[in-house]
Amino acid sequence: MTAPLHQRIRADIEARIRSGEWAPGHRVPFETQLMAQYGCARMTVSKAMAGLADAGLIVRRRRAGSFVARPKVHAPALNIPDIPASILARGETYAFRLLIRRVRSAHRDAPEETELAAGGQLLELEGVHDAAGRPFALERRLVSLKAAPAMADADFTLTPPGAWLLEHVAWTEAETRISAANADADIARLLALAPAAACLIVDRRTWRGPEHVTRVRQIFPGDAYDLVARFGPGA
Repeated sequence: MTAPLHQRIRADIEARIRSGEWAPGHRVPFETQLMAQYGCARMTVSKAMAGLADAGLIVRRRRAGSFVARPKVHAPALNIPDIPASILARGETYAFRLLIRRVRSAHRDAPEETELAAGGQLLELEGVHDAAGRPFALERRLVSLKAAPAMADADFTLTPPGAWLLEHVAWTEAETRISAANADADIARLLALAPAAACLIVDRRTWRGPEHVTRVRQIFPGDAYDLVARFGPGA
């Protein structure tokens, strides 16, 4: 039995997206173009596009058209996510580009840095997580070298800072703050975003007992990442 035409149109487009032929951000042909290609009515094409949008494969923008959606990584809100593992589990290649690495003292006018350093030095890191060759997240991190002295000589070529800490420094407490903001010029450039694009910001601090280990800010394109919490009525 032949599948309805709207299902075949959806399957054709979905195959191109899942194969990587149409990358995130690629403009899907306009409905009028698809109508001509498949020799069908607008209602048939619209039904196919609605199904793709409901599945999270495309984003439909009024007057602008439809675009391949950027796949999301879902992370439990109360856990510390392993970004490389999440991306690899999605079947995409992962890489970390280290942009800044320096050891320094806490800034005198930043009490939160003084608290983190605890009389020692800080390791300042900035880098970009890439998924399938595209920027996925910008990370800006400070690490207490008093809490994690071996990190001063760590190689982040294969293991990014967050994953290194998860593997080498056990944490007992974490605090996460989630916010949203528009990308400034520097963030837009590093994440290959349009100016003032919406971003999700995750600020996190971790401790090992009373010892403060790290504070990190991770900035994600708004359509690339979400945090999920599941709980019952007694939580």
